[in-house]
Parts: sequence; structure tokens; C-alpha cells
Amino acid sequence: MEPLLQRSVPHHSVRRLVAALLGLSGWVSLAATPEEELDRLGFPEALSTPASTCLMPPAGPPELGVLLAPVESPRPGAGSRRLAPPLASARSLLPEQDLVARARPDGTGRLRLPGPDGERLLTIQASLQDALTQLLETYQTPYAAVVVLEPATGRVLAMAEHSEAEPSLHGLATKALFPAASVFKLVTATALLDAGLGPDDVGCAHGGKRHIQARLLEDSTADSTCLSLAEAMGRSSNAVFAKLTHRHLSAEQLLAAADAFHFNRAFDFPVPTDISMARVPADALGLATTGAGFGDVYLSPLHGAMLASVAANRGLWRAPVLFEDQVDPAAPTERVLSLDQATALVRMMEETVTHGTARRFFRGSALRTAVGKTGSLADKPPLPFRDYTWFVGFAPRDTPRLAVAAVVVNDARWRIHAPWLAGEALRLALQGQGPLHARR
Repeated sequence: MEPLLQRSVPHHSVRRLVAALLGLSGWVSLAATPEEELDRLGFPEALSTPASTCLMPPAGPPELGVLLAPVESPRPGAGSRRLAPPLASARSLLPEQDLVARARPDGTGRLRLPGPDGERLLTIQASLQDALTQLLETYQTPYAAVVVLEPATGRVLAMAEHSEAEPSLHGLATKALFPAASVFKLVTATALLDAGLGPDDVGCAHGGKRHIQARLLEDSTADSTCLSLAEAMGRSSNAVFAKLTHRHLSAEQLLAAADAFHFNRAFDFPVPTDISMARVPADALGLATTGAGFGDVYLSPLHGAMLASVAANRGLWRAPVLFEDQVDPAAPTERVLSLDQATALVRMMEETVTHGTARRFFRGSALRTAVGKTGSLADKPPLPFRDYTWFVGFAPRDTPRLAVAAVVVNDARWRIHAPWLAGEALRLALQGQGPLHARR
């Protein structure tokens, strides 16, 4: 699947009109609906966040509904895309903190980091790191990062990044600057599984493409979209997830699921890593909105790869590792999900690739066994237009070898899409081939 290259994205208010024109013109193939064609062209799943989910965290000690502070000192409005998107005030890693950039190839395809006690071998695969970095530079991504790791051991195999908008900004792979968007549905789905639902349980809803309104949480004769939880995950149905959150979850339950996946708390890694923040409002609309993926939730690419790794490891959290001398297959792990929950979550993630929002990006023998979750959001005016796309997942489904997380932030001119980038990262790592270049 070729990525989207230098493609202008109109404002979301014309999306429906464009879809109608595509249908009337006959430009859409018989195998695609106008909405599907817009998805192929790169129109994101969701383009705004309602003001009710964009409040600043209240002052005082951390408690339910309060966004916990990132590693860096909190700033006014931190945690609200509408008031102060974290990317707008991002701080670069210090040169001494950027361990991958400081490392040097040793002639065997590996990187070594010099130090006062001698050199240390990194887990990074130099060829994969270089290929992914070149890919991001080729497409001049305004902001992008991709992380590839080995779930069974925690080895980080690549942490590539590029910012055409801010060339001096380093450390994107470990910074929680990016709204998690629909990737947070992995957390919501886990909470719903904990509440007794299964992948085949059905929810009916309508609307919710770009934001959630209170009226969408109540049953209506307009509820014409009925999807199983697995189908809702695959199609990233905001309205179904919002309604199921409203009906089955409390703020405490959703926050507990986020905590289990290590949101709002640090985990050890040699490169300074932001805490991925999840604010879970206690009010009904705010809770449902957050469960659907529109909330003030921020995720680092490294943490995104860890979410996928938990699913790949059938519910076990294994800490990421950057130095070969720290790789220990027998190292302690933390059970985040029961085996049954992990199996159900993987089944839902498979739906994303086989029939859902990433189906166009994962084709061919190297990718058809991947599973994952997409996400997309955009900052609203008067903020500068930034469109965030995500993919987190792993491959192969039954014998996981690699986990991946990719995030791409485009401006009004599209470069590449995160699912395409993640698929390319998996293909490179699985097959060891050179990068596929997109064609105009």
C-alpha cells in the first residue's frame, strides 16, 4: 500500500460534501463507498475534541479525574489540546540523554555506546534504525516517530524519528506529546472486558464520527449502527465505544484500566521518558468521550509499542530494554491482563487489520498476520492545524516477533500515514528488505 504524499486535506466541515461528490461523480470504485475512499485518501477518523473534555487539570494533589504531571514540569493548560497542546512547547532531549544518537556502529550491524567504563552494546539494529530514519526524512514528516521492539525480551530494535518542522527537536520516541486518540480504545476495551463484556457483545449507536454529544449516549430510533465490541474496535466506532463506556463503566474502572497499562506512572528506561498521561473525567459525558478516544490522553511512541507488547505477550508487561547486557528472558514480568482478556483483546485488534481502519495498509504475506489499533485526531482552530495519526500493533498474530508503534503529525499537506509507516517498519524488520518508496 502506498502512503499519502503531499496531499492537501480540506477542513473537516467539507468531508461529507466531498464524499457526496465522489459518489455522484462515479470516481469511487465499485468496491469502495465514498466514505471508504476518503479514508483511503487520508481523511482522519475524528477531527475535533469537544470543549467538555479539554478542561485544565484542577490544582491540588492527584485524584480521580486529575491529569498527573509528566516528567517535565507541568505548564499552564498542560493536558488540554484545545488550550495548550504539549507539542507546542516540546523540549528536546539534551545531547547526553540521546543515547541512540551518541552510539556508533561497530561494523557488525550493531551500535555501541562509549562510556567511562567501556563500550556498551545497544539492542538497536543499525540497518533498521537507518532505514526508518531515512524514510521519515524522505517524506519530510513535520513530526514523526516509530518504535520497534521484541515483545518476548523487551529489546528495542529501532527508535527512529524526524521533525521537518523543528529539526533541533530530539527525543520524540520517548515523549508523551501526542494525543492517544482511538489507541485509547485498547484501554477502554480492557475495562469493558473486566466489566463482563465479550468481543461478541453488541452495542447500537449512531453519529459520533467527530465528537460525542450527550444525546448519543441514550437509546434512539436513529441507532442504526449495531456492532459487536470486536467490530467496533476494528472500525473504531466512537459512538459505540462512548455508549458502552457510559453504560458499563465508572471513571474509577476506566482509570484503573489505564493505570494497569502504565498510564499516569513512570517506567524505567535509559532514555528519559515522559509519563503517558490519562485524564479521566468523572462526569458522564466526559467519561464517555474519553472512553471513545477523544479525551485528554497522551502517549509516547515507546509506550505505544509497550501497549502492543502487552497484547503480544498475552497480558504480560515486560520492561523495554536498550542495552544487551540487561536482556534477561527470565526477568520479572507484570500481569496486566488475564490470558482470557489478552486473547479477546488480540481478537479485537485483528479486526482492525482484516476488516477495519487499517485494512488498506496491511496487505501481502509479510503484513497480513499483523494486528493492531489505529488512531487519529486533529487540533482545532485557532490552533495551528496538526493532524495526528497512530498505529500500534504486533506481528505475527499467533507467534509474535515484533511490536510496533508509529505516530505521524501532518500539517495541511499530508506526507505519510502512521498505519503505512508501521506496516513498513514491520515489513523491514520481518523481511530485512530495503524501504518501499511511495509512488505519486
